[in-house]
Amino acid sequence: MIIPLHSRLTENEERELMEIVAEFNVKLQPIHGTERSIYAILGDETSSEMIKRIEGLHYIDRIDRIQAPFKLMAKESKLSQHKVSIGKRIIPGEFCVIAGPCTIDPNNPNFFIETALAVKEAGADMIRGGVWKPRTSPHSFQGDARSLDILLEARRQTGLPINTEVMDFEQARICVDAGVDCLQIGARSALNYRLLQEVGRITKGTEIRVLLKRGMHMGPVSEFILAGEYIVAQGNPNIMLCPRGTMPPLEGYRNHPDESITPLLKEKTWAPVVVDPSHSVGKAIYVPHAALAAAAYGADGILIESHCQPKKGVGDDPKQAVTPDVLAMIIREGRQIHGILQKLNKVSQGA
Repeated sequence: MIIPLHSRLTENEERELMEIVAEFNVKLQPIHGTERSIYAILGDETSSEMIKRIEGLHYIDRIDRIQAPFKLMAKESKLSQHKVSIGKRIIPGEFCVIAGPCTIDPNNPNFFIETALAVKEAGADMIRGGVWKPRTSPHSFQGDARSLDILLEARRQTGLPINTEVMDFEQARICVDAGVDCLQIGARSALNYRLLQEVGRITKGTEIRVLLKRGMHMGPVSEFILAGEYIVAQGNPNIMLCPRGTMPPLEGYRNHPDESITPLLKEKTWAPVVVDPSHSVGKAIYVPHAALAAAAYGADGILIESHCQPKKGVGDDPKQAVTPDVLAMIIREGRQIHGILQKLNKVSQGA
């Protein structure tokens, strides 16, 4: 991890640095944060000659070596102070809420607009809505590209940023070109490294956030963090890690709720953790419990499905979307729990 003397290298300095590392068959990846930039060495960084040449440059402060398998996502990296904005909230630090229907019905756009306005009123910071949907059965509704215009209209009417899932390169590029604020990488794509790299590459240098869900069969916490490393390594540090339940399911729940891994993630990485309680439990009646549990475990926010008329929704909405009234209570109580936890952490750190 190369730390420049000033907040950012000039073009000539960056070019010289790239020429040096190229001699040793490694690459240089600039990571531009809100306050300063760092430059990651990708490849074999053990060459003492390369390190000495870099350290000898007058515009380099130092080189930090990270022992964890994830160099950029590690809590010790110089991205440790990086923050992600969700609407007017900054995470880590505040408690953010991303809410809206599972799937946008292109034949009933008013349902989505009505819900978007309602979840804003409930206190949400970002609107979620599925344009394209991964489905187990090829006969189920797969989404519709026309829904993107509805999602953009919801942003115009609410003034809130928007989030939607992408499953391939084409969908990612369409959303980037349309100015979508947050790209969601779903559980089925969580280990599609080519997609993760492409999303990181095309969002580099933008304000676009990437919400990465944990794979349904994902194993160790480090594997989840390394998946995020693929995105950050391409130049976009605006990433959020999203536990969403794993397989095999716990009897009665859609998945095995995994919000409890939040402290383990935060111990290893600086990246914000935004939990999805809706897919974890799969039933609206259980969602408030999982959402508040996520806040108690220290999550920086929740991604939650909400619909003004769940029974008339499509996708998962009829079974797991909460109404805006319930959402408002979850948001209020979740932020209160988050505040209590922050106070407890300060007392613990001072002890």
